[in-house]
Amino acid sequence: MDLQFNRHRRLRQTANMRSLVRETHLHVDDFIYPIFVAEGNDIKREIKSMPGIYNLSLDHLEEEMDEVVSLGIKSVLLFGIPLEKDDCGSQAYHDHGIVQEGIRFIKEKYPEVIIVADTCLCEYTDHGHCGLIENGEVLNDASLELLVQTAVSQAKAGADIIAPSNMMDGFTAAIRAGLDEAGFEHIPVMSYAVKYSSAFYGPFRDAAGSTPQFGDRKSYQMDPANRLEAMREAESDLMEGADFLIVKPGLSYLDIVRDVKNNINLPLVIYNVSGEYSMVKAAAANGWIDEDRIVLEMLTGMKRAGCDLIITYHAKDAARWLREQQ
Repeated sequence: MDLQFNRHRRLRQTANMRSLVRETHLHVDDFIYPIFVAEGNDIKREIKSMPGIYNLSLDHLEEEMDEVVSLGIKSVLLFGIPLEKDDCGSQAYHDHGIVQEGIRFIKEKYPEVIIVADTCLCEYTDHGHCGLIENGEVLNDASLELLVQTAVSQAKAGADIIAPSNMMDGFTAAIRAGLDEAGFEHIPVMSYAVKYSSAFYGPFRDAAGSTPQFGDRKSYQMDPANRLEAMREAESDLMEGADFLIVKPGLSYLDIVRDVKNNINLPLVIYNVSGEYSMVKAAAANGWIDEDRIVLEMLTGMKRAGCDLIITYHAKDAARWLREQQ
């Protein structure tokens, strides 16, 4: 038969051949592991909607960090769970707030670990919003002042990277200027530049107790239907001095990751968020999926889409599975 076609299967015949031509590689160095540090003592409270993830007081943090370091994970992202909240989120920028104390604890015992500090107010406000409230509205510019104070206090505590997640207009410019003025010109900003108003955040809000007590966050987080707006947000943060850009959530926004990667030459981070994690855990618990294969395929897909780093609750499990493949 006189047929003309390409024999693509030649490069798929054996495991070694497939490995030889593999285009995307997943490494433990790609992972940033989120940790919820809780104020108080003897707290190791599993988050019901996020199996395997805990709220941890400082006296349980060493055990967690020992495991993280033993698995080769080099970076963690800290969120704080305070005992008290108020209308201005004052525990976010208190020099002895729970995140600041968590930073000091980790930096003293594990100085080589990169500590990324989430910089927002929602875990610390009694209304659950990411800024100050006046007449039912989230104030943009007044909130920036508190976010700068938060970033500076985190840098003073020893954070290696500041990661503002609040989605106020101008937050990157304000935090960059505030860090510089306080003598922290060397501290990079990992901006949540493209953050959608997403239903995938549900389990996180259980973990952090940060569900808004009225309304929603649609006036400052992005509409999931918008693609061009993502580039406007990313370009603004580039001009304002960001050193990394984050796209959040991950799985449903891989087109946005590729758009940003193709147009902006900064390290790109994807946040594999709580809802994405919990769906996999629920399906695995019911025996519906092969968890390790599903997780590694998802994370590989995120890298293939263009991200350089992945914030993921799967980090410890994925590190183990990658080690087993070696």
